[in-house]
Amino acid sequence: MSRAAKIFLWFGVILIIIIGFIHAFDSPDSFKEAAYKGWLFYANALGSLVAAYGIIRNKRWGWNLGLFIAAVSFICYVISRTLGLPLIPAEPDAWLEPLGVAALITEGSYIAVFILRKIGGNVSKLYCKDRL
Repeated sequence: MSRAAKIFLWFGVILIIIIGFIHAFDSPDSFKEAAYKGWLFYANALGSLVAAYGIIRNKRWGWNLGLFIAAVSFICYVISRTLGLPLIPAEPDAWLEPLGVAALITEGSYIAVFILRKIGGNVSKLYCKDRL
């Protein structure tokens, strides 16, 4: 594994663990809004640990699970602030809650690392192929 691949791997692991930690930390408050939201936050945390395990093993399913968790979390955050979620009205004034902003930044960063890892691997393969 190249040095760049190891750097992407560890960034992926750290970011997905932070995503899970944020959701685990916020899940008790989420139960107050709707029980399903609290359970989904716990599922996010557990899924993040599973994804981190897969990423450490450099398995495609780990990276893809992490992408799914980060993307769905990001999208649901935006929906919760604009349209609202089932049994929970929209919260347009809550865009700048510190944990929410931290989650958005972390989720966006994971998605960026996922994409850059894919692009970087393909570019290096093409570059090496042209050099031979």
